[in-house]
Order: sequence, then C-alpha cells, then structure tokens
Amino acid sequence: MNTVNFVTIPASIVPDQEIVVFDERRLNYAQLSDTVARYCSVFKQLGLKPGDVLAALDTNSDRYVASYYAAAKAGLTFLPLNYRAKEQELEYMINTAETRVLLVGDRYHEVVSKISPRLAVKQSLALGEHGGQMQRLADLAQKADPEESEAEIDDDAVSVLMYTSGTTSLPKGVMLRYRDFTAYVTANVEMADGSDRGVALVCVPFYHIAGTTAMMTNIWTGRKLVIMPQFEPKTWLKLVQSEKVTHAFVVPTMMKMVLDDPSFKSTDFSSLTNLAYGGAPMPIQVIRRAIEMFPKNVGFVNAYGQTETTSSLTVLGPDDHRIQGTATEIELKLKRLNSIGRPLPDVEIKVRDEDGKFLPQGQVGEICIRTPRIMKGYAGRQDDAALPEGWRATGDLGWVDEEGYVFFAGRKDDMIIRGGENIAPAEIETVLMSHPGVEECAIIGVPSIEWGQTVKAFVVPRKGAKLSVSELIDFCRKRLASFKCPEMIDFLDELPKNPLGKILRKELRQSA
Repeated sequence: MNTVNFVTIPASIVPDQEIVVFDERRLNYAQLSDTVARYCSVFKQLGLKPGDVLAALDTNSDRYVASYYAAAKAGLTFLPLNYRAKEQELEYMINTAETRVLLVGDRYHEVVSKISPRLAVKQSLALGEHGGQMQRLADLAQKADPEESEAEIDDDAVSVLMYTSGTTSLPKGVMLRYRDFTAYVTANVEMADGSDRGVALVCVPFYHIAGTTAMMTNIWTGRKLVIMPQFEPKTWLKLVQSEKVTHAFVVPTMMKMVLDDPSFKSTDFSSLTNLAYGGAPMPIQVIRRAIEMFPKNVGFVNAYGQTETTSSLTVLGPDDHRIQGTATEIELKLKRLNSIGRPLPDVEIKVRDEDGKFLPQGQVGEICIRTPRIMKGYAGRQDDAALPEGWRATGDLGWVDEEGYVFFAGRKDDMIIRGGENIAPAEIETVLMSHPGVEECAIIGVPSIEWGQTVKAFVVPRKGAKLSVSELIDFCRKRLASFKCPEMIDFLDELPKNPLGKILRKELRQSA
C-alpha cells in the first residue's frame, strides 16, 4: 500500500473534514490532497523518478506534511533531515543518501548556502515563505496541474530514509519501507469515517520516528493534526486549551517544562484524554508529579520503541498509571511505573545473555525483538544487530516480569564492569531518584587501575535541596550492594541532553 493513501482514501470519503492545522492555515482532506497532488506534479516536472531521494530541512509545518505525501505519491524516498545537525552531518546525510532535490525552510537558507558547493543535489527549493535565491515550492505548485496518477510502488521499496542520532558516531540511515508504515498504522488505528476521533497536538520533530508516525496515524484515522513548528511549553499549553486537544506526545524534557510553566495551573485540560511520552527514559519523579498535577481525565501512556522498528514496541497504558487501590496494589503499580510496559500485539520480546541464549523471566540481559515492521536495513552498511529467525538485538538491557512487563536497565554500551561484576546504571539511577532531594541523575563508569571501572554519579539537586556527597553515598549503601554504590558524585545544574531528552553520557565521560 502506498502511504499517500493515508490522505487520498479519507479525502474520498470525508473531503470536507478539517484535518491539518498550522498557525493560521487550516486544511480539510480535500485541500491537503490537492496540495499533495500539486507538489507531486512539481517533483515529477523536476525529473524525479520512483526511488529518487527528496530531502527536507525544516521545522514542522503543513507544507512539510504535504511534501512527504507528495513524495510518496511519486514513489520517491523521503529524507527528513535533523535541523539541529551540524554542517558536517548535514553534508554527510544529504550526499550519502544521493539526494536529488532538497527542500529548505526559511531559517536554513544560510546553512544550505554555505554547504551547497559540497552538495551533489540537483536542485534546492524553498519550502517556506521566502525564496531567497531559490524558487518557492508553493509558487511552483500554484501553477502546476494536480497530478492524479499515483506511482505503483513495491511494498518493499523505501518510503522514508531516517538518520538516527549521531551522538557517538556519524548517523546511520534507517531504511523504512512502505509496508513497515502500513503495518504499523493500519494495525493500530481505524480508517477515518467521519466520526469524531479527536485532536492530536504534534510538537516532536517530523525528522524523528515519533513525529513521522504521528503524522501518519492521525491523518489516516481522521484525528485533526495540530502542528507546532517546535516545542515551546507556553504555546503547547495554549494550544491544548484553544484547539481542545485530546491526544498529545511529549519527551521527558518537554513534560517537565510543561509542569514547570507558570500557565500550567490556569490551563483547561478538560479535553485531554491521552498524553503519551517516550523518546527517552522518563524519570520516575517527573511522571509521578505529572500524574498528581494533571486532572484525572488525562490518561498517560509510556511508549518505547526504536527508529529501526517503525516506532513503538511496548506500551504502558493509562490503567498502569492510576496509582490507587490497596497498599499491595499501589506498591505493584509503583513498581510497574518504572517499566516500559508490555509488547504490542505484533511484537515479541525476549532477553538474551552474552552467549546469545534466551533467558527466563526476571533475569537481566539484552532485549531482543521480533516484529513484521523491522527496517529493511541501514543504507550503505550492514545491520550488525540482525539475529536468526527474524529477531533483532536492540542494544538495550532489561528484563521481563511474570506478567510480561518489560523493564529497562540501560544501554548495553553503558554497562559498567567493576572487578568483573556487571552493573546496570539504571538500577543505581532508580535508587538515587527515590531520594527526595534528587531532581535528576546519571551514572557512568570511570577508569580504575584497581577495579577496571568504578561508579560515578552526576546529580541535579531539586530546587532548594541541600545535598552532600556523603549523604547520597550512605543512602545508596542502604539500598544497593556495596560494589554498585557510587564512589564519586558531582553536582550539576543540569544534565547534558539531546533535543529529545536523552542523556549524553559521552559528554559526561569526557568531563569525568
């Protein structure tokens, strides 16, 4: 199935239904479908053929959405570029993908002008309001005849080439097929039929898998898509109220910023029923605070997944976030609040040891997954994580309890080995985060002549808290085996993170 059908099929059923909102522009299905058709016509006039790569460098917008679907209609491969990437990374991604045409947002004209002599693209078009030295896609589209023909695509063809974060090396190009998105979207939501499916607020970037799948699932199911160019807490809160948002997704950093914003208390959340979070591990104190501060009508969902698996693998649903019941039930709920939930229906999860042997429930090992929507592969390189019989190693450590809940124990690369003992940073971080004076923390291993590695903690104190190194070390000693306790603690104002809230342990190791 060509993913452009996520637009064209609903457009044939409910053409007048409003489906996309961006700033002052509000489009129904028919208008979005017309824009997609005109953009597709422009791309074909530029000589683009099925399989060619079309890249976009911009923040979120309705035009960005139309560009993706127009690329799909033409049978192209769409490359959503990380607008926070450095010049060298942008040049690497654009050239290694063999990009033919580059769409450029207003604020990125300068950076593209600087690197353009080193780019092998055929042509660049302005995606925003200002053309500069480039032609505007919107102007070309106005003159174009709507292109009604849809390219015949192979389900195995690459629809989106998405580069993963390059925090430790150059980014890897994940090849996601048309069938990967079809499998994910059609399995999780029903097709639009005119019934009220609510309003979704999207603030995560479309270059991230969570943003891309939000764009696809909401448009297919008929849930109005309210688009933020970039996240800003005050605007997020304002839109939740003014647009009567029912569904939203945030990363942990965003959640904390929303809770801390002064306008939170005056915001009307009566429409909000589903607030999902993911992209990085959520500090337990932040989600507990969110549960306490948001009204009871808000149901929380924790989603864990990878770009390589076309988004979510496990989900911790609203019932698991309701901390109520008997003392025993509350204790179990609090324990499971530290988990990443249970696998989706089309996902299998097992845990293996270093020898590749699958482990029983309760034992820590590398999380392995099997699902029909695993990527086609990495562009230009081998997938070293591929395993026999369709399994794939995630590089994440964890364990599965007796009810099938999956618990995350950190990245395999972050494992600390002290005197031959394996130590998962997440275990120590969970203990430190239970201290009332700790806002955030991160654990790394530092070189030691005697032990190979020793444990070091970086701690962000809560506002107004007075903490000492000895106090926190004693706190850990009462709750952890002695070899797992931090031997060094540094206090920081904030932890280094990428835009989606993942802690940059590489920077912490460099500073250690």
